[in-house]
Order: sequence, then C-alpha cells, then structure tokens
Amino acid sequence: MKDSIIIVSGGLDSITLLYDKQETIELAISFDYGQNHAEKEIPFAAYHCNKLGISHIVIPLKFMQSYFKSSLIEGSDKIPDGHYAEDNMKSTVVPFRNGIMLSIAVGIAESHNLNRIYIANHGGDHTIYPDCRPEFISSMNRAATTGTFNNTCIEAAYTNMSKADIVRRGLSLGIDYSKTWSCYKNGEHQCGKCGTCVERREAFKVVGVEDPTTYSL
Repeated sequence: MKDSIIIVSGGLDSITLLYDKQETIELAISFDYGQNHAEKEIPFAAYHCNKLGISHIVIPLKFMQSYFKSSLIEGSDKIPDGHYAEDNMKSTVVPFRNGIMLSIAVGIAESHNLNRIYIANHGGDHTIYPDCRPEFISSMNRAATTGTFNNTCIEAAYTNMSKADIVRRGLSLGIDYSKTWSCYKNGEHQCGKCGTCVERREAFKVVGVEDPTTYSL
C-alpha cells in the first residue's frame, strides 16, 4: 500500500531508503535550500525516482540561504576537509533543517491523505547533527501524530545503522551508487576530502567492495 512520503536528497542514504521502501512510497520530496551541492544531488534524486516510477517534487526553501548560517549554504570554499569526528564539521550544520523539512512533509502528507514520512538519517549523523538524533526524531514523530487528523508518523529506519550497514543494504537491492552524490562541495566530481566524502569512502572500505565514486582526490 502506497501510504508514504520520503525526503530524498540524492545522497547515498536517502537513495537506499527510496529503494528499500519503494513499495509503500507515493511521493518523494527533495528540498532546495540553497545548499552548495543542490545542482549535483537533486538530479540524482529525480533519476532514481523516475527509474522506480515514484512521483518526485522539488520544494524551494531559498530563504534559508538568506537567514541561516552554515558552511553548507555559504559556498564550497567554506566546507572544511576532514573527518566528521573533528569539531570544524559543526560548521556544516544547517540549524533545524530536518525539523523544517519534516514539518513541510507532514503537511503535504496530511493534505494527500498519506500518513507516513521516511527520513534517512543514520547512526553516523548523531554526533554532529542535533536534528538527526533518535530523540529528536521521536519528538518530531510525537508532534506529527498528535498534530494531524490522520496521525501521520515519522519513520527513520536507518537511525541506528552505520553508513557501511546502509551500503550493504543498498548493494543487496542492486543500487548503482555511482549515481548518488554525497559531497558537500559543488565540484565536477565529489571532492573525497570533506566529512561526508570521507565517511562514504570508509563505508565502502569496511564493506570490502569497490567504491564506484569518482573523486577529485
């Protein structure tokens, strides 16, 4: 039964979840909030949705670029290199981004008589991004179910999984990961040095399979 919406960026995690839950997904939503890499990742979201026959829309949130502070929306040259464990990665946080996107998705879900939202945050996000933590998702889920007539719920199926776990799941689903974009920069190829690139490279290494991604370095 198609009763769900997915927030899909075009990155490795959300594309895996798209394939994982495709039988229940009625609509996929991407958000363009002025992120450096929007023109790289959103086309991949559209590509996979089209491949699966899932309706896909892009919602503009460009106001965030004007009023929010984050290196993720201030240009590729502002993105730090290194591992997520390093404090400088906190500059990539877009304040309450998931709260904003989930709120919009819940409103769209109720408007279309759908009652579930999928979001692909995972275990590696917890230390850096407050709005990816399990307790945040639980709180948003309570707000969604109590704030809608149809008791819309929020499901974060990967919240306790590592990036490597997600890669394993995606490979079992036959996903072509060369057609996903993780990098926080807007280069010709994924940079290979920013936190999300480093995590991506590590995940394929842990799984023991060749990383199909083309990196600049």
